[in-house]
Amino acid sequence: MTELTPAHLVDAARQGDRTAFGDLYVRYAPMVHGILLARVPRPEVEDLVQDVFMTAMQALGQLRDASFFGPWLAAIARNRANDRHRRWHRTEELPEEIPGAIHPEGEGHGILAMIRTLPEAYRETLVLRLVEGMTGPEIAERTGLSPGSVRVNLHRGMMQLRAKLQGRAS
Repeated sequence: MTELTPAHLVDAARQGDRTAFGDLYVRYAPMVHGILLARVPRPEVEDLVQDVFMTAMQALGQLRDASFFGPWLAAIARNRANDRHRRWHRTEELPEEIPGAIHPEGEGHGILAMIRTLPEAYRETLVLRLVEGMTGPEIAERTGLSPGSVRVNLHRGMMQLRAKLQGRAS
């Protein structure tokens, strides 16, 4: 049996097939998780992933072209993160790096915090690649970015991340 395309799954989900929507969830949850992880605090990501998919399920009829499900879902995730930032008020600004401080949740979270200081395009592709384990072609397919853009964003993002990590080590 051949694997159904996202467009076929979207069409089936529009007809009320919950299994098809579940398959879309399995296929696209890592992308949504990565997009959100690049933008919001880690403890909030899981709830926001669920919110994004609930929004998508309710608005599936508004998607004009089923073949654009991935980019459409990515836009919903980005908008959800932006909505979260508009509602969240900081009480006090801290410097981006406190000399000698170790991130309280470990080295991996410290690196994620550094990734979050990069420009948005690099941040998102790096999290999808390094945290979610997606390949460049998978990132392109699911987000709607061109493969060339993904390669450039990953390359430039890694260069900037390396520079930040080297600066931290000295």
